[in-house]
Amino acid sequence: MDLTRYTAGEAFWLTGNTLAHVVEGEGENKALDIYAIDVVYHPVTETSAGILHTESPVLLGSSATNFRYSTDGFLVFSDSVYADGNLTTVKEQDEAWENRGTSALVYDHTYERHWDHWVLPKSQALFSVRLTQGHHKWTFGSEFVNLLAGTSHSSPGGTDDFDVSKQTVIYTTLDPALSPAWHTKQNVDIVDVAGGSKPRELTSLALKGQTHSPILNENADKAAWLELDKDGYESDRAKIVIYDLKKDVRFTLTQKWDRSPDSLAFSKEGDFIYFTAGDHAKVKVFVLLIPATPQKSTTDPDLSQKYLTPVPIVEDGASSGLQTLYNGRVLISRSSFTSPNDVFLVRGLDDLQTQIGQTEGAAKSTGKVEQITNLTDLKEKKLSKGEEFWFKGAEDIDVQGWIFKPKGWKEGEKKAHPVVLLIHGMASFFFRLRCFNVCALMKNIAIGGPQSAWKDQWSTRWNPNVFAQQGYFVVAINPTGSSTFGQAFTDAISGDWGGKPFVDLQKGWKHVLDTYPEIDTDRAVAAGASWGGYAINWIQGHPEYNFGFKALVFHDGVFHTTYTGYATEELFFFNQDWHGRPWEKEAKELAEKYNPSNFVDKWSTPQLWIHGSKDYRLPETEGIGAFHAHQQCVIPLDYGI
Repeated sequence: MDLTRYTAGEAFWLTGNTLAHVVEGEGENKALDIYAIDVVYHPVTETSAGILHTESPVLLGSSATNFRYSTDGFLVFSDSVYADGNLTTVKEQDEAWENRGTSALVYDHTYERHWDHWVLPKSQALFSVRLTQGHHKWTFGSEFVNLLAGTSHSSPGGTDDFDVSKQTVIYTTLDPALSPAWHTKQNVDIVDVAGGSKPRELTSLALKGQTHSPILNENADKAAWLELDKDGYESDRAKIVIYDLKKDVRFTLTQKWDRSPDSLAFSKEGDFIYFTAGDHAKVKVFVLLIPATPQKSTTDPDLSQKYLTPVPIVEDGASSGLQTLYNGRVLISRSSFTSPNDVFLVRGLDDLQTQIGQTEGAAKSTGKVEQITNLTDLKEKKLSKGEEFWFKGAEDIDVQGWIFKPKGWKEGEKKAHPVVLLIHGMASFFFRLRCFNVCALMKNIAIGGPQSAWKDQWSTRWNPNVFAQQGYFVVAINPTGSSTFGQAFTDAISGDWGGKPFVDLQKGWKHVLDTYPEIDTDRAVAAGASWGGYAINWIQGHPEYNFGFKALVFHDGVFHTTYTGYATEELFFFNQDWHGRPWEKEAKELAEKYNPSNFVDKWSTPQLWIHGSKDYRLPETEGIGAFHAHQQCVIPLDYGI
């Protein structure tokens, strides 16, 4: 069905045939307009594929975002407000702030800046407003209720940080008693959608780590979320927690499963939970049967095998945007190395659910995956799907990588091709679910790192096919520290930045060169961002690795590890990966041991530096400092900022 193209903005369903569309207004105030669009379906013909009827817009105002609609007639959204929590005074206070007569900013606690912006005196809150329909028109109620008023809570980072039912809203919030710069602890709370009551905390008092992706089932009698055990460690293993709201009992569902789910959805009947999780460099969709609620809360319930073994139903590419539908169907978005996101429908899951419920053995998916849209069709491009390869890495562990053959490559053809080794960055350096609205936009395109992975996923940032299309062999290895290969493999980067990952990279590189003699080693380069940028500087100072690169590319990485431990805004990251704060004995020794700046005297390879001036995770001085060191080595190079 062809739809009229309006200005880009958030969209959400109000009813089965009414779509709400948010559009930024014109003029100085930039107020938001919300259009209620009635979608009238007609049989598709050559002359008519669908008609849109729209009412006049309803003016909302301010900078609202993350809209969710409760079928009981409430619109829930987030907005940034001042300490009084009053949405109606924001415009007045914004004007007062802009006209305060100084550009000075004063801080007495962290964060003073985060991600790419300086933190101002506003925080994120959740609001609800009554929304009624009559005479083909939608109307707002008179009161916008701050659901977090009087709590010191701040939420969300995006729409996956809260969920709504007819009568309640569930959300995650940083623990207000702890500094967000060196703690990651998040609680899960639930509150009435109409307001008027205090939120109730659902997470255990023993919780130390992060939570995300809270959801409610169709009957709103069960909640679920993802929970990490360790404070300060955002790459800890995520586990599914189920909360029975009627019995006031909480239990962990995937305690024994060695993968980390990243999004959740209850089946419409509420007896199964569907989720996405990274597994062997792909983001798959799994389903798991929910057991009966135990007698008391527990993190390790005694369960039979059918409750412990998630069944994969979509195994290729990278799935996201998971939604469950009636009649055994699931809707997802899916991308791959060769295609941006399109919408897919998985049918026939009723039989699978029956099979899981009736057997203790391994169930096999009966679902059929059907592509619904072709919005991003790239048939005109002959892109490489990427070929997996495996090799023995550090400590004889199996390590995975991808090889992308250059455009025009033909097997057996005696033509030499240049090659680039891409080294991925640290996930924590690029995005976290805890950050502000920009992260909700960025997290699906961030490139990941030792605690992430090169996945079979489209990227508009570091896309291997961009290099392959220019005639390069592209090598992308997932070394020690990468995610999706088990928690022990991910954890092994901690305290060992310059150790096992580089054994993996050396062995993987040798494997590729031995396998593809058509690679021209005289035209071999390496490029990396974030931790990958650190890796570039580390390789530069260790010629004994014998990579043989003729040029190196550094993007927003680390030059001086100890300085980074002080200057980064998310201090918990250094504290976790270097086993302490930068002045403490073990952390200090490790940071010195694996500090690229200590090996500048061995630098000899031409290098390009690229660094953003608003990268507050890794300040631009990391790039500038390395550039200055390299300049004094009298080596050809470039620097971009």
